[in-house]
Amino acid sequence: MENIDLARDRAWIEINLNNLENNINEIKKLLSEETKIMAVVKANAYGHGSVIIAKKLLDIGITDFAVATLDEGIELRKNGITGNILILGFTNFSNLKYVIEYDLIQTIVDYNYSERIKELDLKDKLKCHIKINTGMNRIGENCDSLDKLYSIYENKKLNILGSFSHLCVADSSNLEDIDFTKIQIKKFNECVKAIKDKGYNTGALHLQSSYGIINYNELNYDYVRVGICMYGVNTDFNPYQLNNLNIKPILAVKARITSIKEINIDDSISYGRTFIAKDKMKIATLGIGYADGIPRCLSNKDMLVNINEEYKKVIGRICMDQMIIDITGLENVKVGDIATLIGNDKRISAETVSNKAETITNELLCRLGSRLRRITI
Repeated sequence: MENIDLARDRAWIEINLNNLENNINEIKKLLSEETKIMAVVKANAYGHGSVIIAKKLLDIGITDFAVATLDEGIELRKNGITGNILILGFTNFSNLKYVIEYDLIQTIVDYNYSERIKELDLKDKLKCHIKINTGMNRIGENCDSLDKLYSIYENKKLNILGSFSHLCVADSSNLEDIDFTKIQIKKFNECVKAIKDKGYNTGALHLQSSYGIINYNELNYDYVRVGICMYGVNTDFNPYQLNNLNIKPILAVKARITSIKEINIDDSISYGRTFIAKDKMKIATLGIGYADGIPRCLSNKDMLVNINEEYKKVIGRICMDQMIIDITGLENVKVGDIATLIGNDKRISAETVSNKAETITNELLCRLGSRLRRITI
């Protein structure tokens, strides 16, 4: 563990591992006893710290993980993470040897990818899951291209451990989207049946991610891929949820006050002079900015931070390494005091902050940079 004083010198992220365990237990309430959780820890565990999160999950019995890239999988292995690690995305053919070396599992993204693997001189069969495209049209072999799918399952270079697809609008209450999701489910089930009827082993099946679990929990596959809800956060401010879980945010972003000053009427704040004081004001600078992942587009968007249990507004443009807060009327505040920018309170929740930034929580959290040390509490 890094020196705690250094880690909390300027700005940092606090990770509440008890809340992570609570969230896993809440998710399990929607699952059958036979369904296992595959924890999605890609993009540095949605900004939370992939190694920190994966180690805690191992401690509480989660042994299946999903990442996006080869590098992410190798990082987990080098930090002692055991169990199954599925790479959800593309790995270049010249690097598939490392998938084998680090005992990872590769997604077969389509028929052409499978065919190229036949040409490689790999020392072992490649552990893999087959991606089936049921309508998202990102990666995966099309569910109606059965001959191509059969060819993939016949590939002697592959050790097929699973098959999966992805629901692209499971978080939507729009009736057309609900119908589309049901079509995706039907297509996946029919495709899997055709593959099995042909005598091929599909391995473990998985279709649902977070909102697939919450809104379509009647499904019963071998795995669910748990991402954003594991971190105690909804994707957006007004989520569609047929089943409400008592999930708790596990992340808080904090920064110290680095400067306090008085300004006069007509004084400007930060780059571009986008904020002009209408009265005398007391302002504070925080040692955090867009290089740490706080979106610059939140400048002058009524973003709040919590300082000494009071909520104060961000003013002027957010800089690369700093931002400025209106602390007029706030007493007993000093340099070194701590401000919370993202936390449990609804006024500064990830959902609220991302809504003001006109994005989703997934993006907001993934943008939180490596300069912010992750500290477990």
